[in-house]
Amino acid sequence: MAGDITQKGYEKKRSKLIGAYLPQAPGKTVFKKHLRLCHHSLYHYVHTEAVQAALAKHKERKMAVPMPSKRRSLVVQSSMDAYTPPDTSSGSEEEDGGGGGGTSSSQEGSISMEHWISRAIHGTSSTTTTTSSTASSSSSSTRSGGSGAAAGRLADVLAQHVHISSNHSAPPDVTGYTNNTANATATDGIQVERAPGAGTAAQRQTPKYGNAELMETGDGVPVSSRVSAKIQQLVNTLKRPKRPPLREFFVDDFEELLEVQQPDPNQPKAEGAQMVPMRGEQLGVVTNWPPSLEAALQRWGTISPKAPCLTTMDTNGKPLYVLTYGKLWSRSVKVAYNLLHKLGTKQEPLVRPGDRVALVFPNNDPASFMTAFYGCLLAEVVPVPIEVPLTRKDAGSQQIGFLLGSCGVTVALTSDACHKGLPKSPTGEIPQFKGWPKVMWFVTESKHLSKPPRDWFPHIKEANQDTAYIEYKTCKDGSVLGVTVMRIAMLTHCQAITQSCSYTEAETIVNVLDFKKDVGLWHAVQTSVMNMMHVISIPYALMKVNPLSWIQKVCQYKAKVACVKSRDMHWALVAHRDQRDINLSSLRMLVVADGSNPWSISSCDAFLNVFQTKGLKPEVICPCASSPEALTVAIRRPLEEGTTPPGRGILSMQGLSHGVIRVDSEEKLSVLTLQDVGSVMPGGLMCVVKLEGVPQLCKTDEIGELCVSTVATGTSYYGLAGMTKNTFEVFPVSNNGTPISEFPFTRTGLLGFIGPAGLIFVAGKMDGLMVVGGRRHNADDIVATALAVEPMKFVYRGRIAVFSITVLHDERIVVVAEQRPDSTEEDSFQWMSRVLQAIDGIHQVGVYCLALVPSNTLPKTPLGGIHLSETKQLFLEGALHPCNVLMCPHTCVTNLPKPRQKQPEIGPASVMVGNLVSGKRIAQASGRDLGQIEDNDQARKVCVRGGSFLFLSEVLQWRAQTTPDHVLYTLLNSRGTIASSLTCVQLHKRAEKIAAMLAERGHLQDGDHVALVYPPGIDLIVAFYGCLYAGCVPITVRPPHPQNIATTLPTVKMIVEVSRSVCVMTTQVISKLLRSKEASAAVDVRTWPPVMDTDDLPKKKPPLLYKPSNPDTLAYLDFSVSTTGMLAGVKMSHTATSAFCRSIKLQCELYPSREVAICLDPYCGLGFVLWCLCSVYSGHQSILIPPSELEVNPALWLSAVSQYKVRDTFCSYSVMELCTKGLGLQTDSLKARGLDLSRVRTCVVVAEERPRIALTQSFSKLFKDLGLHPRAVSTSFGCRVNLAICLLWCSHFLAGVSQGTSGPDPTTVYVDMRALRHDRVRLVERGSPHSLPLMESGKILPGVRIIIANPETKGPMGESHLGEIWVHSGHNASGYFTVYGDEALQSDHFNSRLSFGDTQTVWARTGYLGFLRRTELTDASGERHDALYVVGALEEAMELRGMRYHPIDIETSVIRTHKSITECAVFTWTNLLVVVVELDGSEQEALDLVPLVTNVVLEEHYLIVGVVVVVDIGVIPINSRGEKQRMHLRDGFLADQLDPIYVAYNM
Repeated sequence: MAGDITQKGYEKKRSKLIGAYLPQAPGKTVFKKHLRLCHHSLYHYVHTEAVQAALAKHKERKMAVPMPSKRRSLVVQSSMDAYTPPDTSSGSEEEDGGGGGGTSSSQEGSISMEHWISRAIHGTSSTTTTTSSTASSSSSSTRSGGSGAAAGRLADVLAQHVHISSNHSAPPDVTGYTNNTANATATDGIQVERAPGAGTAAQRQTPKYGNAELMETGDGVPVSSRVSAKIQQLVNTLKRPKRPPLREFFVDDFEELLEVQQPDPNQPKAEGAQMVPMRGEQLGVVTNWPPSLEAALQRWGTISPKAPCLTTMDTNGKPLYVLTYGKLWSRSVKVAYNLLHKLGTKQEPLVRPGDRVALVFPNNDPASFMTAFYGCLLAEVVPVPIEVPLTRKDAGSQQIGFLLGSCGVTVALTSDACHKGLPKSPTGEIPQFKGWPKVMWFVTESKHLSKPPRDWFPHIKEANQDTAYIEYKTCKDGSVLGVTVMRIAMLTHCQAITQSCSYTEAETIVNVLDFKKDVGLWHAVQTSVMNMMHVISIPYALMKVNPLSWIQKVCQYKAKVACVKSRDMHWALVAHRDQRDINLSSLRMLVVADGSNPWSISSCDAFLNVFQTKGLKPEVICPCASSPEALTVAIRRPLEEGTTPPGRGILSMQGLSHGVIRVDSEEKLSVLTLQDVGSVMPGGLMCVVKLEGVPQLCKTDEIGELCVSTVATGTSYYGLAGMTKNTFEVFPVSNNGTPISEFPFTRTGLLGFIGPAGLIFVAGKMDGLMVVGGRRHNADDIVATALAVEPMKFVYRGRIAVFSITVLHDERIVVVAEQRPDSTEEDSFQWMSRVLQAIDGIHQVGVYCLALVPSNTLPKTPLGGIHLSETKQLFLEGALHPCNVLMCPHTCVTNLPKPRQKQPEIGPASVMVGNLVSGKRIAQASGRDLGQIEDNDQARKVCVRGGSFLFLSEVLQWRAQTTPDHVLYTLLNSRGTIASSLTCVQLHKRAEKIAAMLAERGHLQDGDHVALVYPPGIDLIVAFYGCLYAGCVPITVRPPHPQNIATTLPTVKMIVEVSRSVCVMTTQVISKLLRSKEASAAVDVRTWPPVMDTDDLPKKKPPLLYKPSNPDTLAYLDFSVSTTGMLAGVKMSHTATSAFCRSIKLQCELYPSREVAICLDPYCGLGFVLWCLCSVYSGHQSILIPPSELEVNPALWLSAVSQYKVRDTFCSYSVMELCTKGLGLQTDSLKARGLDLSRVRTCVVVAEERPRIALTQSFSKLFKDLGLHPRAVSTSFGCRVNLAICLLWCSHFLAGVSQGTSGPDPTTVYVDMRALRHDRVRLVERGSPHSLPLMESGKILPGVRIIIANPETKGPMGESHLGEIWVHSGHNASGYFTVYGDEALQSDHFNSRLSFGDTQTVWARTGYLGFLRRTELTDASGERHDALYVVGALEEAMELRGMRYHPIDIETSVIRTHKSITECAVFTWTNLLVVVVELDGSEQEALDLVPLVTNVVLEEHYLIVGVVVVVDIGVIPINSRGEKQRMHLRDGFLADQLDPIYVAYNM
């Protein structure tokens, strides 16, 4: 659902959505009908009930799920009507019914589950919740009744079933409204629900959207609240904890305790006896069995050369080509000869016996493949069959390349057509595929090969221990292994298959499977040749066009055997339309290759139900289980006619998750019905061992991994000795630890048990196993449950991938599905909510993330399945581009640390000995003592006669007399040239004129407040001193931005009003702007105080300059907007102002001969003091560079520093960032232009925040080439109560160049972030987990004392604690300037005393948290140096789960997760954490960020993100100092003014 999250948006939507449900006048029909042919697959009719029942259970729980908001451009606009559904033969275009081959969501995943419920909900009337986007009428909840007749009629019902769907959409809410029970009529055990007519509609209650009823007034109109309904709904959901709290904890290498799941004492445990290994029947030796496969080929090729070996089909189903045994023999000999003799030279053949070669053949050319395969066997070369690499970046082809490389493959055999189809470079060369070794391509068509000489024959010997071929296997993590199969194993395997399938000579077999590996290779390439059988090969392309083709070929050729997968049966059913001419009575065996998939059973049953009338006998269906390592593990033998098929296991899902087998009786919902896969192979021994640890035999009622011991298995993973040992050389042991056999066993990778009568049951694969909270779940099972939620309606071709990712020490389940192109936003959200409930109800496990992607976008395996590991990789990299995401961390993550209980802090009663508190040194420090410093200040000596106080205005007058032409200020423009400059006398004279103007035109009194609204420059300085001369109190105000008046002018107005300014002084341009039309739209322009422009000043000077009587009177007001959006003005007295200037002068060693470059905003804090005051006090020249000019010319500041050979410069973080981003690629050209920063001794960043260590480091690194010394960059720290506490490092890096005191280097420490949350400081090594680098905030200014105090108890704190920084100094501000005169705040912030210890000193509270460390370094006076570390503002810190978090730490983690996240801001709202990220990329990437952000915050901060908001670049507001305005952002979010691309509400 696109759109906004506001109240008005919610109302609009609600009326639109609920309209269809409101009671209507009788006689009117509620539904607009439109017909749509439904091509329901089987998924639906079997499993809907179990899922419906699970969903009905959830109805009681009322899960409220707020829908995410999405920007319109992200919503694919396509209506249901515009989409023409596939016609009745729609099965034909289906690509694949499920997941990737061999991976956990394998092709079988798409199968319906019939006996899942094991006729569970018999006799109950089927209730269907109508929360889907179409009315309940559509969900033909067909029941598979007990009677075969009903099932027999199923296909007809499916074929004729007309889909009546109402055109309105239901409310996008999955809370329970009343369950609309449709009038169901049971006919013959098949139920089709009727569309509810007007009658039922009138009786319904009007459903409310979400928890809207909580928010309504009497007349049903929602209460207008700032918070949108969706968010409210989310909060209500989260108030109800989902899982019971857990008890035990384990220590995660620190005091933060992560919960560890304790085994439930009531969980089922295995109680049976130890299992007994099962032996298969003897492998009977038949006299005429050949001694090897090559010998068999030679025999048939010479005795019966005309016998057909293989018939291939084209895409129309016509026979394309018949390969006879004679042709196969002669061609294979030719291939073998050419391989050995025609590659390379006689002396240096390229291929020798035993070498490995790749076989690259497409799926539609089995004849060329067979020829090449047998050619390799005859040449004693080892074939490695692989898929055709379609493009250079094919999913998984890189991993195949690694396998080829490790096997030492240098030659690839391929067919002519395939060779032509490979991608070519412009020169016609085949490029090297990604990850592949360099290979030579060898085309095996006869016409390209030389005839072997008459006397050359391949050497045919008995099957021995040499490697016959290598089969590739894709692992769970996407890596590809090669399983080596020896010649004797290959032959023995063919014999075992022949015996168990009773194959005889010249039988016809239809094969749909991939002939390059697995069951397809074993039956249709190897065993068929051993027994001279005739294979009819159906290519995948033909199955796509006509899913019935294999059934038609069985009839046409009267085939005895067919090899299929359950998806082939499934799609045949979907496409089947009562064809007359089908007769399957010739089949004696239908091998179901993926019979080991728990869900194949429903395909088998459904297929039998439909085709039994066409001559298919029940005993013909033979499921088999196989794995690349163990080859065929078990196969059901074709039974004698009339014998009863074996029973089934109906097992409790709950039991299975604990690894035990429990036949289910009560809980009808969550059961798994399994069919057996027959008995152990002839000549084999099988046992079941525990999954973890020592391979110990399981008990009889325990699920374990099947292991087999026989000659007929693989022998190793090529080149991987360690993995081979763990898989192919396993020695299972019994309870007492003795091995059960002297022969090694091979692990099959299949989970299961041996049932009664020695039948093997497989319950899942090791690869698909996910262990969540100590319980085991199988990916295939979860796929099946998800598919059962209205599958065909929503999931595109049943394509669902399920995998787990590890987040916070546990596996978390992720479900990714492709959605149909015609599904609406509401559909998706409905479906997602229901899938979550179904999985929760049936598997009792939470889904961490559910993502929907557009159809056909998931990476594919060569046969069209989903490439699972690639999908997982894309998900973790944030490159999946989903169109919908639902994260449920609140319900899934149950192992978070316990919320912290605050310990009572040390009170006054604790013993203080000297300056120790409870054994720790008290955290206090001070700058140099002002009294002891030798001050060689001429001005001081001249002006301070008889010890009277020195005022700044007097210093200026003195300088105008003594050094009239000394330049104090130079202002640069964007080109770097001097725009204007000011000498002492010029400043004095212009200030006099301003004072005259104020007295004359403004009629101002002493102490009146004047607002100075100037751009950064000389005028501002002149106006400031003019005010001092006239006895007025100046307030510097940033002028409104002409392009952005609406947002900047109200702030100006507010400062003017709050400061009680009686007049505004400004330039002519700005004075016009203040009264312009645009201005009147933003503020009331009539209420401005008198505005004076100072462009043309009067000629005369004032009669008398004002001299303040008392140094404690106000000198100026300093107004600034804090990061939390509060406007605060502080009062600076003359005493404080002069003390401040003196402190800076001493710290920075400023003298009239010095030049300092300043690139700061001159409106508040240290920026203002440096820009306007310091030069007058110290006499040095200030080179002023307005930061706004850097937007035009980013190199301006650094060029000026270089040009004027400046040694000291000041900037802000925003300036530093501008330079780093804007000049990053230009350092070489700047160097060429002669830019030289080697003279810079100190570059100080002026800030009121924690030092941005990453930015200062990248700045230093970037400009190192231009001569910037790495130690030159340092930071300062100031706040509202004291505008500068720490400032400046003078590193002594050029001996003899820098005079005066040298400070030690700024030190960086690494602290444990987890300890910091508990207000403790624990130093750790760089790079240790959870470490956070902090840089000290500059050297403490002379005359400043600092102590760290507990913000709550106001007691002094020890060095190892994080506390509030309190400061005592001569230049503290004297208080807040407010209209309201809030005295309590005033005294608390400016006049605080410690609760114990030194209770006499008066401190000012900075509102910042930090700590002090005594470092090893000493300063010039030999004192140990105390470093102050600022961690963050107290009012920005977030209290979550009883711990203190600093937004910047979470933001840093988030920005690191994805390259497209440029900026991030976090804030809390009703104890939910809201993360706002700015996206630099296409809007399609927005949803990729949601899981990544959630993961990283969980992993690194142990917090669950409540809401993720993705916005455009520049939405996060930043103030002039470059600090994020998080509270403004929060207000914008709640008032819905952010225009987000996407808002995700995590559940």
